[in-house]
Amino acid sequence: MRDLNYQLKQLCRHCREGSHATQAKRERMLTLIANQLHELGYRGMSARSLKPKHIEALLGRWREQELTTGTIKNRMATIRWWANKVDKRNVVARSNEHYGIPDRRFVTNESKAKTVTHEQLEKVRDEHVRMSLELQQAFGLRREEAMKIRPCTADQGDHLFLQGSWTKGGRERVVPIRTEQQREVLDRTHRLAGRGSLIPSNRNYVQQMRVYEGNTRRAGLHHMHGLRHAYAQGRYEELTGWSCPAAGGPVAKDLTAEKRKLDHEARLTISRELGHEREAVVGAYLGR
Repeated sequence: MRDLNYQLKQLCRHCREGSHATQAKRERMLTLIANQLHELGYRGMSARSLKPKHIEALLGRWREQELTTGTIKNRMATIRWWANKVDKRNVVARSNEHYGIPDRRFVTNESKAKTVTHEQLEKVRDEHVRMSLELQQAFGLRREEAMKIRPCTADQGDHLFLQGSWTKGGRERVVPIRTEQQREVLDRTHRLAGRGSLIPSNRNYVQQMRVYEGNTRRAGLHHMHGLRHAYAQGRYEELTGWSCPAAGGPVAKDLTAEKRKLDHEARLTISRELGHEREAVVGAYLGR
């Protein structure tokens, strides 16, 4: 293992801020960054070698790859974490504006919804990953939730109860079981997981995350967060009777007062089912 990769991994092991998911994501991102620096010709680096030129080189690579603003901002936040831990915080500008990184647009009327077909699922070799993808699609679960869920505990007959230890921010929540398709998916999840979760007993969460990423990548599946977008958009139409703006439906200014009230109530419901605390957040899924 290269020095930079090893030292960044050790830094993550010693500085354990955030949830297990946050820690795992940070470590994966720093490994990616270290690998990219090596590919860009910066050899023999240590964790304390970070300089402004490295950041500029990484930003150039990410722009060539046409990464989203959100992805770039997340990577910059991870670099700032790294710089802070090795007492090199002045190497990174405090503002993303300094690097010409635009503000992230949380609300657009462009759909990011995705679905996975039976044929696509068949290309996923790991049965636990396949089942997690089906749960993401059927219930709008986050990737982490669809791995950590224990169906024997979560299944309450007419709803799923998600424990805080499985969810982002530790927020418990309820997701209704409304359709026969959801019930069929959940019954198969029971048979696979038994009394446990969708992380096999011979793996931990970080290992299963790597298996998930490898299997989805090889199957040509990307941006699976779009499954939550599809759930939200389908749920909106179910609750209101019309498509949301991101799916081609009417925008807010075209709604009558009565429809605006129904729109607001639907967004609150969807926000709770997705595990968000504010109605405004679902604008990223539904548009305005």
